[in-house]
Amino acid sequence: MAEPNQLPPGWEAHWDQTHQRFLYVDRESGQQQWEHPLENQPQLAFAQERQAPVANTKRRQYAVDQAAAYSEPVAQYADSSYPPQNIQQPVTPGYPQTFTPGEPQQQSYYQEQQQQYPAQPAYGAGQLADQFSGLGIGGQKPLALHSVNLLTTPPNPLELLAPPPPIRLPPGASILDSPLANADPSYMRCTVGAIPKTAALRTKSKVPLALVLSPNRSLGATEPPVPVVTDTVIARCRRCRTFINPFVQFVDGGSRWKCCVCNMNNEVPQLFDWDSVNNVQADRWSRPELSNGVVEFIAPTEYMVRPPAPLTYVFLVDVSHSAVQSGMLAAACRTILENLDRIPNEEARTKIAIIGFDVALYFFTLLADATEPSMLVVSDVDDVFLPQPSDILVNLTEARAALEALLAKLPSFFAESQTIGSALGPALQAGFKLISNTGGKMVVLTASLPTLGVGALKAREDVKLLGTPKESTLLQAGDTFYKTFAIECSRATVSVDMFLFATTYQDVASLSCLPHYTSGSTFYYPGFNAARVEDVKTFVHEFGEFLASPVGLEVLTRIRASTGLHRSSFHGNFFLRSTDLLAMSALPQDHSYVIELEIEETINAPYVVFQCSNLYTTAFGERRIRVTTLALPTTSNISEIYASADQVAIAAYLANKAVERTLTHKLEDARDMVTKVVTDLLNAYKETVTSAGGQLAIAHNLQMLPLLALGLLKHVALRPSAQIPSDLRAYAHTLFTTLPVQRLIPYLHPTFYALHNMPPECGTIGEHGVILPPALPLSSEYLERHGLYLMEDGLTIFLWVGRDAVPQLMMDVFDLPAYDALRGGKYTLPLLENAFSQRVNAVIGKIREMRRGVYYPPLYVVKDDGEPSLRMWALSTLIQDRGDQTPSYQQWLGQLRDKIASTGY
Repeated sequence: MAEPNQLPPGWEAHWDQTHQRFLYVDRESGQQQWEHPLENQPQLAFAQERQAPVANTKRRQYAVDQAAAYSEPVAQYADSSYPPQNIQQPVTPGYPQTFTPGEPQQQSYYQEQQQQYPAQPAYGAGQLADQFSGLGIGGQKPLALHSVNLLTTPPNPLELLAPPPPIRLPPGASILDSPLANADPSYMRCTVGAIPKTAALRTKSKVPLALVLSPNRSLGATEPPVPVVTDTVIARCRRCRTFINPFVQFVDGGSRWKCCVCNMNNEVPQLFDWDSVNNVQADRWSRPELSNGVVEFIAPTEYMVRPPAPLTYVFLVDVSHSAVQSGMLAAACRTILENLDRIPNEEARTKIAIIGFDVALYFFTLLADATEPSMLVVSDVDDVFLPQPSDILVNLTEARAALEALLAKLPSFFAESQTIGSALGPALQAGFKLISNTGGKMVVLTASLPTLGVGALKAREDVKLLGTPKESTLLQAGDTFYKTFAIECSRATVSVDMFLFATTYQDVASLSCLPHYTSGSTFYYPGFNAARVEDVKTFVHEFGEFLASPVGLEVLTRIRASTGLHRSSFHGNFFLRSTDLLAMSALPQDHSYVIELEIEETINAPYVVFQCSNLYTTAFGERRIRVTTLALPTTSNISEIYASADQVAIAAYLANKAVERTLTHKLEDARDMVTKVVTDLLNAYKETVTSAGGQLAIAHNLQMLPLLALGLLKHVALRPSAQIPSDLRAYAHTLFTTLPVQRLIPYLHPTFYALHNMPPECGTIGEHGVILPPALPLSSEYLERHGLYLMEDGLTIFLWVGRDAVPQLMMDVFDLPAYDALRGGKYTLPLLENAFSQRVNAVIGKIREMRRGVYYPPLYVVKDDGEPSLRMWALSTLIQDRGDQTPSYQQWLGQLRDKIASTGY
């Protein structure tokens, strides 16, 4: 074959690391192909022939006489167009392969997809997917628009794991040709990759316009940290206060720079080109802020209202009878004790206090030279005061011995408690008084409904309201105290995190207001019982990771955008202090935020810039500014809007918007809103792009959006039902508004694997980590009576066991003689000395650790003929099926088509 340097004019060769071969590109037409241009019959890089499905011909896992049904070859897919045939590759494409059980995430979401998975074809057999068509702005060729017919194209979940459509900025948009100039999508992404130049064009396209942010996302062990500018030289626009970034322009011989947001010319700081460490002239172009879309500045003193306060934790621990009986008190104390070394305390500045509460408040003095703590009881919860506050809030390092003694003995202090009741409100007031001058974190662990003092709640859930228009009232706060107190905490930069354990109604809707307005987190463990090892394992893992997570304090966040764009609405856990200033008492890891945008005036610039700045204090007392910058081209072409749309970001927008609509209107209105957004988009696409009758067409990069919307409608957060407790709905709402998209998408679109006949390499360590099985469509028609299946949504894992599962399968996976000996429910899967058990455990281990966040999904074993409620819960993950009051995917598409075709639309 001809060598790459022997190319005809206009062609160039690029080495493709994924396929280990050259990719040839025609610079003029944009055509890409695998075969050398001088060879005959080039193989186009982005075309793929669909092949007929074949039976699984992998070798049997067990001998025929032991388990014929367990291992017999079966046709894995009934539809020839799904899944793509590249599932036969040794590494399953479309799923992260860069993790092994027990190891942290290795790469960012975007990098995983870029490095591991080839692009999926836009068309079927024999169709050329040319990536470019026509000239775009500034001579840049825009994305080509490819349509798919949803009625005949099965959903391909691999599309959800691909990166968003590439951003095609005009040449010279960034001053340095750096691949890191634009923020990684895991930090900031937009619902469209090309911004409409006019509001009328945006309205005509019906594509929502919003940003999805995760400014403090976690980093894997091998990921480089965010670059830090340490010289405290910060260049900002005098008019709009935008930070200098890769998309500014230097003018007047480099002495001034032009802001990319408001076009103001600004002076370059005198020390911008000076190396203060070595006292020599520095290379301007080596400064991180000119080549990186995400960068941090060490803030000078003018960014500080006061000296940075130490990281402070106040643990409010329920010590009532319900907390003791469930084992929550013992589990919480043990977890704090075992994680004292993991709490951020680099400069030995961290302070800690522990306050117990039931019908009274219990304060514990922790003297540095004492090994035995003393307890002070305040029984008057109507007039809270702090006894000896200086001995209650202590330095973690100095009072370590006393703190360890208290955590070891605290459960025994209340072991015989029969007290029923909770003065949570007064406990919150006491904790606030303790740290209101410095700010910090209040961590609440409670196992009962607040019943005494300020903030007392009633068990207001009425089963007669469930499934009715009045159900939304149960999802709103039952007492104004929780919102007003949260706002008071926000002003004092006090963050509240809630860990909820009640076995009965706990009013999650009211209690979650505290984390919502103070930038905290809510964790819910319904029916927690420490006697179940699975409950303890989940809580201990999540609470331990929570304590170990680095956190920013005293946070102020602004989102700036180019002239002509307006930030209209904000979603997430924060308090909106002014029209564009988000006050965050803390900046937790892996929280997500959604900002809706409006086009106020015609945009004439070839590209626009968005910038998010987070001013915060680190756990080691350093004031920093994290700046995230994203530049997007503008367009007057509606086809380019569709071709650049990001279905994952749109799904995150819909989830947040649905929560907002539920709280301000009704659940039914939220469902109608989701349906309307999808219907409007499909109708606009038909009118402006295809106009083909008998089809339900959408851009290839949006083909999963209708299924994501259906998953949202079928989710416990929105699903019409009179059987869903309001606490579960309210908790789902908190997750919708905080989960990063990498975990939110499986929460809406779960994953479904067949384990009993997975290829032999699945569950083993491959070149890039544990190999996952190929995913099945989310439909129960793929369930077989002899099979073993795994369903997971990122927060819960179900292991479905068919009623005809053979004894050998039961022995190899569960160490049980037969199906009848298996019990359903929460389960700890044994790791047995056989290959199949080890492979199944490896798959489960990878699923638990491959996504960002502290969550540890518990495992439920579901028997085919087992408990009906557990079966229905597991089957609800198969969102392509029909439900009691919800349509199947094909019925949903039919409803959308009928709405579009009706005269009223």
